[in-house]
Amino acid sequence: MHIDLDEIKIEENLSEIYAMAEKSVGLMLYKNIRVSFAESCTGGLLSEIITSVPGASSVFEAGFCTYSERIKMKILSVPESVISETTVVSEETALHMARGMKDVSSSDIAVSVTGIAGPSGAMEGKPVGTVCVAFCYGGKEETTTLKFYKLGERDRETIRKLTASAVYLHLNEILTDWK
Repeated sequence: MHIDLDEIKIEENLSEIYAMAEKSVGLMLYKNIRVSFAESCTGGLLSEIITSVPGASSVFEAGFCTYSERIKMKILSVPESVISETTVVSEETALHMARGMKDVSSSDIAVSVTGIAGPSGAMEGKPVGTVCVAFCYGGKEETTTLKFYKLGERDRETIRKLTASAVYLHLNEILTDWK
């Protein structure tokens, strides 16, 4: 999976992101699909947005805010070796988070996000605005690294909203193509 920030309409406006989630819920209701989220840098925002939509209780299985490395390992079974070798902000960690969420929830789609929302926390090669995302669904696994720092300096809240926007945009692509 690759999300090109120059080619998609990333939203900072929460009302537009809520509209994307409403579309997701409608598609999941129609196709009888359930979703779960494993969140780190978004701090539960993905879960908060989807639960604001009427009917979400029929499609939203679970949302875990796994902020610490310890909880990522304990709850989502992210191997300690993955975190120590690639850091907690990596596509590998995001993929293990999504796999763990899928195993725990038995949902059809599991989504994970881990990143650096700032203003501190930057690492070598991973500035503030680096967010790794993974989707596990239908036997497929997709990961990408969102590089919001390329859009210019953004604050913590904006990075969280941009991440939610990117997740719901891609989730809707997956759901639209779901057979």
